[in-house]
Amino acid sequence: MSAETPVQSAGTFTRQRRRFRDWRGTRPFWAGLFTILGGVPIAYFPYATLKLGTMSLTMATTAGAGSLIIGVLLITLGLTMWFQQATRVFAGVAAIILALVSLVVSNIGGFLIGFLLAMLGGALGISWAPGKA
Repeated sequence: MSAETPVQSAGTFTRQRRRFRDWRGTRPFWAGLFTILGGVPIAYFPYATLKLGTMSLTMATTAGAGSLIIGVLLITLGLTMWFQQATRVFAGVAAIILALVSLVVSNIGGFLIGFLLAMLGGALGISWAPGKA
């Protein structure tokens, strides 16, 4: 290798990874991710049919529509945290309130999985602050 040898630029994967890391650093990424992941089990479990051998379990309740609404709202709030950073405090508070409501509406908050993830995402959304330029 000599001084005249052109330096190879970073590969496509490395460039994409750096762009994603820069994008992730400018927003409450983990707050949005945990909120989205919390909304999925809350919306899914009331409509799921689980199979245990030959026995099928259906968790359908009268609160199925409420569970679906709460789950979709939590997913929407998670996306809002990603793409509208200015509303992160509102989205965090709303995620915490919806997580608390999901305890009584949707099978103990998606069997506590969705509840805990949504609470963690809401708390991270409230506490996140943008870095200095």
